[in-house]
Amino acid sequence: MTSIVTYLGDLRTSSIHIQSGIEIISDAPLDNNGKGEAFSPTDTVANALASCMMTVMGIKARDLEVDLKGSTAEVTKIMNGEPRRIGAIEITFEMYGEADQKNKIILERVAMTCPVFLSLNAEIEKRIIFNWK
Repeated sequence: MTSIVTYLGDLRTSSIHIQSGIEIISDAPLDNNGKGEAFSPTDTVANALASCMMTVMGIKARDLEVDLKGSTAEVTKIMNGEPRRIGAIEITFEMYGEADQKNKIILERVAMTCPVFLSLNAEIEKRIIFNWK
């Protein structure tokens, strides 16, 4: 088992990660009858993409002896209507680390093979930008 999700009422859920005990709260977004006081379920999907991409880059960077500490990703989720679903995810990475051009290309390609990227519906547009500092 990965997690337990409990409906708390008022369009809010609590998700407990079994292994760590860490809790994630989610709320329905403002544009879908919610309060927007926490990540919505679709926000967590978009955020998971950036987190997954950063994680696999971190694994490869460690192998390449490149320190990516301090790198960030700005995530924007764009919803479609009818049916209501994620239409696009925009991620702009601000990458820190002493990496030569070859390693930058390797890291960017690795990011595009993360499990979340490969699991998302092909109809979801993924707009990814890497800015190396």
